[in-house]
Amino acid sequence: MDINKELTAASSTPLVLAILAEGDSYGYAILQRVRELSGGRIAWTDGMLYPVLHRLERYGYIQARWQVAENGRRRKYYRITTDGRAQLAEERRQWQAVDATLRNIWKAFMLALPAGNHTTAAFVRQGAI
Repeated sequence: MDINKELTAASSTPLVLAILAEGDSYGYAILQRVRELSGGRIAWTDGMLYPVLHRLERYGYIQARWQVAENGRRRKYYRITTDGRAQLAEERRQWQAVDATLRNIWKAFMLALPAGNHTTAAFVRQGAI
């Protein structure tokens, strides 16, 4: 299943902030964590992630620092700030409201289906509708 670009973009801020709330991280590791958390359904690219990181840094939600890794390479590590944690809490509230709204409309849709309409119900359960 491909997740459309608009939904992926909309979810980028809470995903990055939540990953950094787990601990400091660098770009490639964030990309891998998103892929892991989504079961491979979301695969960000560098070109998608780094503008998000730079925007979050401009807003003061994250801070960056350069560090030399064990292999001798310099990596830019990011950490969430106090403001970033507050923004993460707000993002979570907003996503929960959207999720609840969608669940309610899908539940209402299921209740409105004619009895015995198993084909449409199966599509709804699978997330196709």
